Amino acid sequence: MVKLFQDGSKSGTLPAHPRVRLLVCGVLVLVWLGIAGIGGPTFGKLDQVQSNDQSSFLPASAEATRALEWQQRFDGSGTIPAVVVLEATDRAALGDVDLKALAARVADLDAVTGDVAGPFPSEDGRAAEMIVPLNGSVDTDQAVGQLRSLLGAGMAPGVSAYVAGPAGLTADLIGAFAGIDGILLLAALGAVLVILLLVYRSLLLPLAVLFTSVSALCAAILAVFWMAKAGWIVLDGQSQGILSILVIGAATDYSLLLVARHKEAVADGARRLQAVRAALRGAAAPIIASAGTVTVGLLCLVFSDLNSNKALGPIGASGIVFSVLAALTLLPALLGLLGRGAYWPLIPRHHDHVPASPVDGAGLWARTARMVRRHPRRLWIATAVVLLAGCAGITQLQATGVPQSELVLGQTESADGQDALARHFDAGAGSPATVIVESDRGEAVLERVKGVDGVASAYLQAPGGAPAGVGAPGAETRPQVVDGHVLLSVTLSDAADSSAAQETVTALRTATHAVDPGALVGGPSAVSLDTNLTAEADLVKIIPLVLAAILVILVLLLRSILAPVLLVLTTVISYGTAMGVSALVFNGVFDFPGADPSVPLFGFVFLVALGVDYNIFLMTRVREESRVHGTRDGVLRGLAVTGGVISSAGIVLAATFAALGVIPIMFLVQLAFIVSFGVLLDTLVVRSLLVPALAYDLGERIWWPWKPKPLAGGDADTGHTADRPVRSGTQ
Repeated sequence: MVKLFQDGSKSGTLPAHPRVRLLVCGVLVLVWLGIAGIGGPTFGKLDQVQSNDQSSFLPASAEATRALEWQQRFDGSGTIPAVVVLEATDRAALGDVDLKALAARVADLDAVTGDVAGPFPSEDGRAAEMIVPLNGSVDTDQAVGQLRSLLGAGMAPGVSAYVAGPAGLTADLIGAFAGIDGILLLAALGAVLVILLLVYRSLLLPLAVLFTSVSALCAAILAVFWMAKAGWIVLDGQSQGILSILVIGAATDYSLLLVARHKEAVADGARRLQAVRAALRGAAAPIIASAGTVTVGLLCLVFSDLNSNKALGPIGASGIVFSVLAALTLLPALLGLLGRGAYWPLIPRHHDHVPASPVDGAGLWARTARMVRRHPRRLWIATAVVLLAGCAGITQLQATGVPQSELVLGQTESADGQDALARHFDAGAGSPATVIVESDRGEAVLERVKGVDGVASAYLQAPGGAPAGVGAPGAETRPQVVDGHVLLSVTLSDAADSSAAQETVTALRTATHAVDPGALVGGPSAVSLDTNLTAEADLVKIIPLVLAAILVILVLLLRSILAPVLLVLTTVISYGTAMGVSALVFNGVFDFPGADPSVPLFGFVFLVALGVDYNIFLMTRVREESRVHGTRDGVLRGLAVTGGVISSAGIVLAATFAALGVIPIMFLVQLAFIVSFGVLLDTLVVRSLLVPALAYDLGERIWWPWKPKPLAGGDADTGHTADRPVRSGTQ
């Protein structure tokens, strides 16, 4: 892209005539308009390739996954159970409901496949339960909606009806994610637009940057849609929301850096296409490098065993790739067409009276640079101590999983139904655990299972799903045998989505494996348990991979070893502080019941990769300045020059991630707070104070073992500038 704006008479590669270059700019804009026109409508098609079923995220090797495969061979229908709970104020109110007639009407629904189990009255006579098998091949949201409409029509006074269980939870999750295409994007784009208007105080430039971000998102959506359609990834609403925020935030950040360089060139008197060329020369390398760190960090997620984590790797990486492409092609083309008019009404102009160094200016970042020059060691030590103190709160983070009924914030029918179920039945009723064992060991395993603490009841399943040994004379009551195996249905005493139920599953596995080493324990509780265990294992495996990959990129970029190590270390400390503060806020302010085990991993990937971004923006400018003015003056100049644009980029990214909070999913709300707070902390404290003060204190040693090659007029070895020495006592 840089060559496009070079003088053709010198390079001999492209025509020099400005009209040709402007024509190319126009073609680029039209190409991106076409991409946006195709990708925009694809937003509405993502639900066709989206899955929010937690079991689909587990690896094939997980015990719960293998148990589910066997369970489907037993029922052969691929159903998803809905638990219908009727709760009355008293016995008389429930008696006014014709339960058998209601069950018959439920069974007649098109989405119902197989026999409806129940209704089963509770011992206190104030509730009844039905297990309704819904066809797994139809839209669960619509099927549950039909069921809820039927139950709500003409229900007797004093009787409440709830649809809970796996189907009810899935429907409520789909409803919670419904705002991703609308509310989330509007919130994110609105926040970015306001910030850009305040930063640039112009009309056209914010719209050009927003168009760049939206076009990048449309291209990423197209890529993700086809990856999911081809079966390469498992897309869920969670990943879709993160993709939208990540692309808008990253593309805007890269655009801000490019515009900052373009604005400098315009202020220096560069003409239309010269200014674009100068912007690309100055910004392309750090943009590509920073995008590379984020892309590599995200791609480390492909080593995850949890399919939801694994999918976010290519999903997020594709978003970053298109963000870079848009920022380095579409935005330069728009700036080439708009010229100085992009900044109207406040067009930057050259000033004759400027300080000899940006450090001598009157702005906030010039004053910050002078503070760093006065007390570097005192400043970085004090900042590091405060950050490390904040890290202590990470011990309060309860990232061991939360009940599925708590995943959606606010009141939901599935959560209310689960509570009603627990008040009148065994809390695990309707979402039983399943045990698959060899047929000749079925009775022995059944006896062992009944003795496990936390098990309310258990039975061997007969054909049709009824308990074996129960039924009318002559009915088929023998256990159902499939390929030499039988299935046990185990009702737990605790709610299926509770931590106590997961502990019971662990005990069940120990007990059943002692009788049949090949036994498989599955069901909703087992899925939650295996998901949490896999997520915890991913955390230990992926964090070192991300750190190693980013460290290698920084070494190659900065041509140093010490500087990359320190940059990564400061970013990790920033992450620890963000997690520590977040844990205290989650527990003491929001009163969350805990956090998903994937929260620390996602927070790490985003904060470390994105946090290093800002260090790259800073240190590449510092290295550039150091080659002319020496390391210490280069640090101060780099801080003074990049402070405004990097802080603006950090505020934009924090605002876009904060928009995730409008989706009432606990995981997304927690991630929104962690990343938003962490980005602001990294931008305003770590990158503004800790890193510059540390680099200034170390001087030229920061580049160990390779020193920047000085340009004419500079001395990178001594730290003296071409025009004046650094103040005495700062060496």
